[in-house]
Amino acid sequence: MKGFLSDELLLNLRNITHANISLISKKCTHLGENQITWRPSKDAWNIQEVLSHLNSYSTYYHQVFLDKIQNTKFKNVKEHFVPSPLGRSAWRSMQLGRLNNVKRKFRAPRNLNPTLSPELIDHSAVINFIKHQEELITILEQAENVNLKKVKVPISISKIVRLRLGDALMFVIYHNERHIQQVKNILEHPNFPKKK
Repeated sequence: MKGFLSDELLLNLRNITHANISLISKKCTHLGENQITWRPSKDAWNIQEVLSHLNSYSTYYHQVFLDKIQNTKFKNVKEHFVPSPLGRSAWRSMQLGRLNNVKRKFRAPRNLNPTLSPELIDHSAVINFIKHQEELITILEQAENVNLKKVKVPISISKIVRLRLGDALMFVIYHNERHIQQVKNILEHPNFPKKK
């Protein structure tokens, strides 16, 4: 099975994360309540909900990533990372298409869906998103010092199912990128409120 050069993979994931931070910092930090809670249609998420959803993933995964990286005995860095079949299927399902389009739609699990679980709504969603993503950059830097294949990460919906660290990082970061594209689409919507 085809793999990746580990350092190139981590660099690519860092670049995506920097681009996400940059977009949200430039386009969302100054938005008013009416803009951040505006929905393109009645059952679509607004920006606050999208970022709250991503923040809830970060709350789970970042702690797990840090624990696994800091406590692993697999410090033997491998030049190549080979995804597992399960891992590849997980992150490929999240990847955007060539035109930055969402190829497959998914329903968020109930406990991570802000419209079904309103307690997820983060009223400082923008600031917290940026903070989480800066933390993710640090995690990616620390991941350079471990074996991306041997370190295993339990997924948020089932602690029994574990992904290789490289696969889990791709899954989380492609999932972030997918939803930041959603934010971009909301901001570019012709009816998006122009004034606070």
